Amino acid sequence: MRITRLPGDDRANGWSAILPPRSPNPPLAGEVRADWVVVGAGYAGLGAARRLAELHPAARIALIEAGEAGENASGRNSGFAIDLPHNVGSSLDELDGSHRFMRRARFAIGELDRVIEAEGIACDWSADGKYHTAVSERGRREVLEPFARELEALGEPYEWIEGGALRAALGSPHFTAAIRTPGGRLMNPAALCRGLADSLPKNVTLYENSPVTAFENSNGVTLTTPDGSLRAPKMILAANGFAERFGAFRGRFLHLVAHASLTRPLTEAERARYGVTRPWGLTPANAFAGITMRHTNDHRILIRQGLSYCPSQRFPEAGRRAVARRHKRLFDARFPGLDAVEMAHTWSGFVCLSRNAAPGFGRVAPNIWAATCQNAVGVTKGTFGGILAADMASGEDNPLIADMESLGTPSPLPPRPFLDMGVRARFARELWRNRHEA
Repeated sequence: MRITRLPGDDRANGWSAILPPRSPNPPLAGEVRADWVVVGAGYAGLGAARRLAELHPAARIALIEAGEAGENASGRNSGFAIDLPHNVGSSLDELDGSHRFMRRARFAIGELDRVIEAEGIACDWSADGKYHTAVSERGRREVLEPFARELEALGEPYEWIEGGALRAALGSPHFTAAIRTPGGRLMNPAALCRGLADSLPKNVTLYENSPVTAFENSNGVTLTTPDGSLRAPKMILAANGFAERFGAFRGRFLHLVAHASLTRPLTEAERARYGVTRPWGLTPANAFAGITMRHTNDHRILIRQGLSYCPSQRFPEAGRRAVARRHKRLFDARFPGLDAVEMAHTWSGFVCLSRNAAPGFGRVAPNIWAATCQNAVGVTKGTFGGILAADMASGEDNPLIADMESLGTPSPLPPRPFLDMGVRARFARELWRNRHEA
């Protein structure tokens, strides 16, 4: 099977641009054999490879990445490890589903806590909680108030913040109210990916800049790259949206593109005018119309806004420049008095969703397991998906596997061009209906 569509990320990732230079691992060269191969060095692939190494210390494990650790989608997100479901329902079944998600997410965060501390990974990993914010009274009434009631039903702590207290916490007058939850983590996602990749157990070999151009599954898998080939009896597929190229979950993934910008560090005078010293992370009441933001440890502000359908998994350079201008206008509207602050970096990242929000998880062939389609919650869902795929493939009895399987599998999508028309119409409708949260 030839693979002709390969990852094509821009070279503008701000999270990695602010880090020291890193030398990638050598690409795959020649004919290589391993006991296990993991495809994709994002959170799922890194979690799977580490778990396999722990379960099989004598095995040869190959982790193959088309680009470089921290430069793929996992290193481009907004830097949240989220421990709560985005949408909590009030029925008993929905609340039970929320508890199962929290078990998995907090398991992933616990594993990341452990590895980051043990390996000394410097990635600004912090337990500063998260604000879920509303701009309008309607957003407060329709999103935040039900969310507060549902957190109470779950027995989860939260803090309701509004008015001057919220403005003081965020340094912006733009929001009417917020719910702050103490769980979860914030981080530089590129630094986290780099650290996880550079601290893998000794029986894992990471091959970077090694895009797979052909795949065969016959008496074991064979992967071909521009400079070599890799053969192994068993494989874990952790290539997220590109899993389709390997024949898994075809016609079941929606491909979106999201955009982010990161400012330069605020000067001392700007920091005094801004008035906020603590880092924070903010998610909007509506993901289509609202903006995700961060204030980082080094006094930068991140804006992530703009989510659109992108089946080509490509975004043009001219479009990125237009995004940077739009993000600057949004920044100025939210932070009056900081108009001299420029967007130092603007980049794009590709997101994989399923129609029914189910993951691409489990055994997809007798010798292949998948941990894909994190539905835009990549740090936690990718981490626990990869670890649980490794457990399943190894025959480990982990009760969280049943939690994953209870989510089902991605449902089929309509054929194109009907899919394209439907998705674009849905996006336009959501933006219009939720324009009060812009």
